Amino acid sequence: MPRLRLIWADGGYAGALIAWVQTHWGWVLEIVKRLGDAVGFQLLPHRWIVERTLAGLGRARRLSKDCEERPECSESMAYSAMIRLMLRRLAQSQAPSQSAR
Repeated sequence: MPRLRLIWADGGYAGALIAWVQTHWGWVLEIVKRLGDAVGFQLLPHRWIVERTLAGLGRARRLSKDCEERPECSESMAYSAMIRLMLRRLAQSQAPSQSAR
């Protein structure tokens, strides 16, 4: 993955993994941490991006159950679901606004 430069990870991935990722792959592993004084739910930066993407994949009927016999088929279904998600997002961003009509 030559374009990958930065990875956001949960606090559980801190430690030696940061140096290992940098040494072996040349990527920066950035840990997204909670504030120390926070109580209860706290919206963490970048976490919503992952949650939104996983929710979109979960709405794909073929991915709701892993019934594919070959991993290549499962991978293809994930790609097609992500293509669908991205096309919907692009179409929404390209739609003319109500005031422009």
